[in-house]
Amino acid sequence: METSEKPFEQRKRLPVWFKVKFETGPRFQTMRGLVKELNLHTVCEEARCPNQWECWNRGTATFMILGEICTRSCGFCAVATGKPELLDRDEPRRVGEAVKSLGLNHAVITSVNRDELEDGGAALFAKTVEEVRAQNPSCTIEVLIPDFQGDHQALEKIWDARPDILNHNLETVPRLYGRVRPQAKYQRSLEVLERSFKKGLRTKTGIMVGLGETPDEIQKVMEDLVAIRCDILTIGQYLQPSKEHLSVVRYYLPEEFTRLKASGEKMGIPHVESGPLVRSSYHAEDQVRGAF
Repeated sequence: METSEKPFEQRKRLPVWFKVKFETGPRFQTMRGLVKELNLHTVCEEARCPNQWECWNRGTATFMILGEICTRSCGFCAVATGKPELLDRDEPRRVGEAVKSLGLNHAVITSVNRDELEDGGAALFAKTVEEVRAQNPSCTIEVLIPDFQGDHQALEKIWDARPDILNHNLETVPRLYGRVRPQAKYQRSLEVLERSFKKGLRTKTGIMVGLGETPDEIQKVMEDLVAIRCDILTIGQYLQPSKEHLSVVRYYLPEEFTRLKASGEKMGIPHVESGPLVRSSYHAEDQVRGAF
């Protein structure tokens, strides 16, 4: 049943298990300096990820390409919405350089939506994959892509780049798309994952909980993912970035995330990463090892 709670309201107090220890160690400072020096963006900063401190201290980050302004207005996302700037054609080279400087074994690349572009920015996305691979031959590459409005030619550019993992997030259950992802379509996102699998790529997706979904709706999403043979599913708690964003309907208990992991893997999803602070790119390298 749809919640009667107002979609936008003051943020609730976080339960104790969401307490994050902020530590700005040497690796954190190195990461911050490198991102600034190379004029790059990370989803860690732009989306206000609660795991930024942990990941940056481990020397890992998710690079966000195609600028820092998104053409969509998802109700959950802290990334700025508006009119994007011109594409930075040198950005792929600098991402490759950053991955090399950090000595990464697994690189994650995502982007804003660029619906105003003919190919949604797919060509520059593919070029970034190629640059990272050219400069870091032993590094595995994971891409977290937009749906490119389902455009087959745009998706072909990503498929041809042959990333090791193709990630596209469903984000929530179909019923809530109107509030959570108003410019997206659940079936279209499923098709992106299914078509990517049929192109021979390992696939991954993620959902948030706490937005008003029901257990049966989560179960149905898992069934859909089993049907299209998705390899990895991440499940994390939605946290309201600001009072202008969708409110949290409820906080799941840690043991509920444990049960969701067990349920998904029992159904046939090879690897489910589930926890309060789990995000799509959180411990991404470990998730890959867990699935393959």
